[in-house]
Amino acid sequence: MLESPHIEVLLDVKTKLGEGPLWDAESQRLYWIDSADGRIFRATQDGCELRSWDVGEAIGSMAVSRDGSYFLAALRTGLYRIDVSSGHRELVVDPEPELPNNRLNDGKVDRQGRFVFGSMDTLEEQATGRLYSYTPDGQLNTLDSGIVVSNGPCFSPNGRTLYFSDTWTGEIWAYDYDTANGQTANRRTFATVDTSTGGAADGATVDAEGYLWQALVYGGKIIRYDPDGTVDRIIKTPVLKVTSLAFGGADLDTLFVTSMARPPLPRFPEDGQQRGSLFSISGLGVRGLPEPRFGA
Repeated sequence: MLESPHIEVLLDVKTKLGEGPLWDAESQRLYWIDSADGRIFRATQDGCELRSWDVGEAIGSMAVSRDGSYFLAALRTGLYRIDVSSGHRELVVDPEPELPNNRLNDGKVDRQGRFVFGSMDTLEEQATGRLYSYTPDGQLNTLDSGIVVSNGPCFSPNGRTLYFSDTWTGEIWAYDYDTANGQTANRRTFATVDTSTGGAADGATVDAEGYLWQALVYGGKIIRYDPDGTVDRIIKTPVLKVTSLAFGGADLDTLFVTSMARPPLPRFPEDGQQRGSLFSISGLGVRGLPEPRFGA
């Protein structure tokens, strides 16, 4: 049975657009990003040993390499390798050189070490975004297209279902995911989000029981969905602009939640004093799954 959660500010770093929390089980460190400022952050479970890397441009998501020597980062202009020691960056591939108004956004590593990530229209109006997969041997594959804002890629515990959102459609999609070749099929609506109340689907993760957790950005809520797509639980957050979430900590039972201090466009709402903070939620009574590193 789920318990009453305890929500606290772990770090008040005032990220303009906090996103992409990632708990790396091997190093026992939490990573997250400031998409707008172009920074990667790292800290311990209790918020100590804070370090950051300036990546030089807007960043949508990142992964840790298999050996831990570099980050694979989805930046505005393409996928880059960023050396952990020096911060030096090297372009791996630019998927969309013909779309200057797009940028790369949310991403996750599948159980086989591929990086699945999406792109988006920076004005969040045109359906010019795509969903991609980048393999450890350097192959870039397009999985879907016609997307406005790519968000929330995550996988079922067995890795054979990919969940993904185009934020302003009001839908969370599920795909059959072929773990052997990384291809998708049978896209269907997993759940719908009522965007008329001001909230929209943002970052997501799946727990060890196969339930999907999603941040409702601008709505100040976290929603837990049953594997059949019904709402199981709703948690209100201290800020409206909650952006993404990931289970972590030594026992994978703490939910780390990012938020934004400044809305990316004037039409989006402002927020309270704790805007831009990194939150931790404990006492949920569930655990997450360890996130894979990128690479074979």
